[in-house]
Amino acid sequence: MLKISGLNFYYGESHILRDVDLTVSRGQMVCLIGRNGVGKTTLLKNIIGLLSSREGVINYDGQPINAFTADRRARAGIGYVPQGREIIPRLSVKENLLIGLEALGNRAPKAKKEIPELIFELFPVLKTMLSRMGGDLSGGQQQQLSIARALMGQPQLLLLDEPTEGIQPSIILDIENAVRRIIETTGISVLLVEQHLHFVRQADYYYAMQKGGIVASGSTDQLSNDVIQEFLAV
Repeated sequence: MLKISGLNFYYGESHILRDVDLTVSRGQMVCLIGRNGVGKTTLLKNIIGLLSSREGVINYDGQPINAFTADRRARAGIGYVPQGREIIPRLSVKENLLIGLEALGNRAPKAKKEIPELIFELFPVLKTMLSRMGGDLSGGQQQQLSIARALMGQPQLLLLDEPTEGIQPSIILDIENAVRRIIETTGISVLLVEQHLHFVRQADYYYAMQKGGIVASGSTDQLSNDVIQEFLAV
């Protein structure tokens, strides 16, 4: 589904991503871990097309997409939930959700714009808040809305950037369960940037980043305490 080979990215002359190799298979959840400032968000922005790498190849669904614009990558089936959620505060929950249809491009329904029932099955609280302004929601509710908005574009690959940041524990569990159900019911792939250990362990595979490079990887059921202390401990 996603295969990154030899990716290098620079801010000016600062070398931020260093020879990154990473693979996400279809229907797999992969977690990218590492301390703040090691390049995790920068990598996701390179995948979605908000930043452009100087060297390396990003292959998605069997074809290189380095030359694709961000909107073309979204239409190709890559969904992105940014750190900080970026909900539009003066639009209603329903309007925020319908914006997600833009990622469908020509596949968007021509007639009545509807929200699939799966969205409300995954995030029941949104159904009761459709007319509320996005800015009036709690942080956890906004995070659920942000994920739901990305799902409106029917992605095949979903990029999640620290979805549990600043969210109360009960909502974290709801988001974890929703992400696992998304994978199980739709077969999409997920690349997750996360620091919350319980969520990290829900993934099938992990990559650890340090100083812009991948320095460790493996199955999450073999994630050792040493790796946890080095890459997740504050």
